[in-house]
Amino acid sequence: MAHFLFFLLAIICIASVLGMIISKDQAYTALFLIVAFVCMGGLFGLLEAPFIAAVQIIIYAGAIMILFIFVVMMINLRKGVGPEKKKWTMYFAVVIAAVLVVELVLTLKGTLEPISSAALESLGSPTDLGRLLFTKYLYPFEITSILIIAALVGAIVLVKKRDKE
Repeated sequence: MAHFLFFLLAIICIASVLGMIISKDQAYTALFLIVAFVCMGGLFGLLEAPFIAAVQIIIYAGAIMILFIFVVMMINLRKGVGPEKKKWTMYFAVVIAAVLVVELVLTLKGTLEPISSAALESLGSPTDLGRLLFTKYLYPFEITSILIIAALVGAIVLVKKRDKE
């Protein structure tokens, strides 16, 4: 039964990501992304990581996607991008794609290493996740929180400028 659920969730996830890439409408793209996040939560559940599965569904499929949908509703995306900005967007997309390919290769290289059975037993428990977050990954966690605060301040500044106009 677990194999059937895995393949079902994987196929739905891949189909929703393809639908997200192919879709021209931003609202449908956001909905396809919600489906992909829920399927990923189901896959984490199959890996016996219920905390990570719940966080995946509640935070990503819930809160962040609601934020995306509000942004899509608030911004007029029908105007399109000017030709001078399209050129820079294409260069930026190529650089990001290259970085993601390198990251994918390094990740696949890391998956070839065997995982100990003790690490598999504690995978996804809130205690071990918190211990890792505040010991080994403390600096990336703090940098992420600073980035989030900077993004919030930037969003407030942009809204204040728009209100003055």
